[in-house]
Amino acid sequence: MAGVAGILFTDLLRVTGASDLPVWYEAGAVKYEFANTETLFIVQLLLMGYAETRRYMDYKSPGSQAQEGSFFGLEAALEGLEPGYPGGPLLNPLGLAKDIKNAHDWKLKEIKNGRLAMVAMLGIFVQANVTHVGPINNLVDHLSDPWHRTIIQTLASSS
Repeated sequence: MAGVAGILFTDLLRVTGASDLPVWYEAGAVKYEFANTETLFIVQLLLMGYAETRRYMDYKSPGSQAQEGSFFGLEAALEGLEPGYPGGPLLNPLGLAKDIKNAHDWKLKEIKNGRLAMVAMLGIFVQANVTHVGPINNLVDHLSDPWHRTIIQTLASSS
């Protein structure tokens, strides 16, 4: 879900001229000045490995990760309703999932929104493969001539 929002936001910044960001499908080839690719990969691997290991340990021994001193003093801020699912005021600041029934409802909504985001990503992938521009460029092109810049004309001209 964040990927679709990130692609649309950065593409909007690029199209409006607010930033000189690359098109989303070329962003992985950009070299960053603050760290090389291997360093970024190792840091992400370590951080995600740490978070997922703590989650696994909470499955194995429910409540063990909420003990005082086990997570830099943030245990109460991350305590969830179920083992393996962190929550608390840090990850649930609006208090939407106050009880287990609400938590299950929100989990279902998140799954449905995640599936919708996967369909959106598929559309963005196909669109980038066919037109070789970002989604905001495609939207601007369509809005400039909605009767002649449609998916049918685009697919017909790409073959």
